[in-house]
Amino acid sequence: MPADVGKYQDLLTTAKALAHLATRMADGSPQVTPVWFDWLDGKVRVNTARGRVKDRNMQEGNPVALSIVDPANPYRYVQIRGTITRRTETGAEDHINQLSRKYTGDTYKFGQPGDVRVMCEITPTSVSGMG
Repeated sequence: MPADVGKYQDLLTTAKALAHLATRMADGSPQVTPVWFDWLDGKVRVNTARGRVKDRNMQEGNPVALSIVDPANPYRYVQIRGTITRRTETGAEDHINQLSRKYTGDTYKFGQPGDVRVMCEITPTSVSGMG
């Protein structure tokens, strides 16, 4: 894990900050989505539904980047670059409910019939920021 994560630990663990997740489309063009996330054992975890654009772009081994802005100070942020090191449906439904409780105070209410949740883990390779 990159050493610089320590001074941004609050953004990764306690702040209700959204992450802007950048992935790469099949044609190489960038795609960015605001996402809920959490931090566990030195990895960023995000959640999506099977078949969505970010699901298709977040295959194991693919590079991604996240930008997380401090909700209390928009001039403080952390950028994490890394690789998708795990994708799983196991526990993904529980994970989206944990994220929803973090961000909304309630279980996830935005699912569609037939959605299959996928949790992806991102292992950081680079951490930088400001503030």
